[in-house]
Amino acid sequence: MLEKQYLDDEFCEVTFILPTEIQARTAYLVGEFNAWERAGTPLLQQEDGTWRVTLKLEAGREYQYRYLVNGQDWHNDWNADKYVAHPYGGENSVVVT
Repeated sequence: MLEKQYLDDEFCEVTFILPTEIQARTAYLVGEFNAWERAGTPLLQQEDGTWRVTLKLEAGREYQYRYLVNGQDWHNDWNADKYVAHPYGGENSVVVT
């Protein structure tokens, strides 16, 4: 799930939320905003069992991303703004800011 808050015309804070239904011990947000670095953006587990991280992103852009769970399982965001095919035969989630 995504939560967005526009700070001004230039930036948007986006909170990326991995639901409790995903059985995670670790979770990372991997995408264009961090050069697809597998361990660059960890999500933190909340008291309600969800995993979250908030990023300040440039407004007026689209960013592809996925979640890396337990170091090996790739997940898309069930509520992404849209999806695009990637060269490995699947899709990436996309957030539109």
